[in-house]
Amino acid sequence: MTAQFTETLHLRGEKLSLCSEPLAPYLATSASRIKFDAETTACWRGYHGTWSIEGNRLYLVKLHGTSRTPAGWVERSLADLFPDYPDGVFAHWYTGGLRCIKGKLLKYVHGGYASSYEQDLFIEIVRGEVVAERLVVNGVGDPDATEGYAVAASTSIGHDLNH
Repeated sequence: MTAQFTETLHLRGEKLSLCSEPLAPYLATSASRIKFDAETTACWRGYHGTWSIEGNRLYLVKLHGTSRTPAGWVERSLADLFPDYPDGVFAHWYTGGLRCIKGKLLKYVHGGYASSYEQDLFIEIVRGEVVAERLVVNGVGDPDATEGYAVAASTSIGHDLNH
């Protein structure tokens, strides 16, 4: 699998690359009536979410994605998925870990979120509530190494998949 574009997490004034997909469990339920479709191999999930932790609670605050319908491609937003919460929704459905990377690239892996960085911030979530955080220092990057998350290559799938 191609390395994947990350989602974004805002935490204590920092904008972090989120190497986790906390919306996936919700999309797998019958509560979700929308299916997202990939436009690039670097984003198989078909959407980008912006998340925020406020008062130890995880919120989805912005969403941009695409869906392929019989009428063609449709742009999707948070309001499409959660019409009653167009400005942000508490992620009560999510229990699991969040991985945020920090620092320089140590080793690039062209698959999923497998690349390693100087630091990993792991945040444990239970029903949308933060229950623990742990920072792991993985090493010190080369002075010329890329700072922050990057994807080295991807293939654009494009909107015209019918031909």
